[in-house]
Amino acid sequence: MTASLSTTSANAAAGSSAWRVVGQAWRKDTALARERTLPEEVPVAFSYHGTTHAVLMATPDNLEDFAFGFSRSEGIIRTITEVSDLTVVRGGDGIELRMWLATETSDAFAARRRRFVGPSGCGMCGLESLAEANRSLPVVASDIKISRQLIEEAVAALPRSQVLHMATRAVHAAAFWKPSSGLMLTREDVGRHNAIDKLAGAMLRLGYSAADGVIVMSSRVSIELVQKASMMGAPVLIAVSAPTAYAVRAAEQAGITLIGVARSDGFEVFTHFNRIRSD
Repeated sequence: MTASLSTTSANAAAGSSAWRVVGQAWRKDTALARERTLPEEVPVAFSYHGTTHAVLMATPDNLEDFAFGFSRSEGIIRTITEVSDLTVVRGGDGIELRMWLATETSDAFAARRRRFVGPSGCGMCGLESLAEANRSLPVVASDIKISRQLIEEAVAALPRSQVLHMATRAVHAAAFWKPSSGLMLTREDVGRHNAIDKLAGAMLRLGYSAADGVIVMSSRVSIELVQKASMMGAPVLIAVSAPTAYAVRAAEQAGITLIGVARSDGFEVFTHFNRIRSD
């Protein structure tokens, strides 16, 4: 198949989040000309003080959010003031997020240093030990209560906010939803763990507290999503697909209400049922 692309490869590395591809499709033994919009993924490097810490394949948008959210999920920072400078450098080979940390934060970075190269489906690549993969999570403390109706409203609101997914049908989304305000933020990426990192960074920059609402995901829930939700302080994590058993055990220990298989006809609650109101 030959393809006609709407951008050059250099422009893709520089930050185009989608390409228009002209190709061929087969339907019932008939060949048809077909155009399709596809999401882009490029190498995104996270560097601190001039040294590369991680490289992930990701959709090249909301990069400042990605830088702050990844740093928060990794335990490198807790607030935006701990990053003294951030520069987004776009090149033909990919994108580098160059960060310099405040002096007092450098020690935390040195303690949790790891280098890895990860595909878009990888959220825990390059860990240096089994203990690091099974690290203790912060316990989320929140008095939030949410009704079944509000959970269904949060799930229903997610697809309408997935602009890139509506164009490509090929990316994940993570959203922050508040009972009093509705859908506040949505971030999308080819990797579900990247999407929640971008959401975490956006919330950090805007001053939103995860304790005030719920996180809604368009994917299944694996362990790294629970770990990231715990680092965010999110009391409720909702996903349209089922979680893994490991994710359920981690959510139970972290004090997170984990809701899965959330569809228009209902949902399943796996941990900490006390946050679900019976009304």
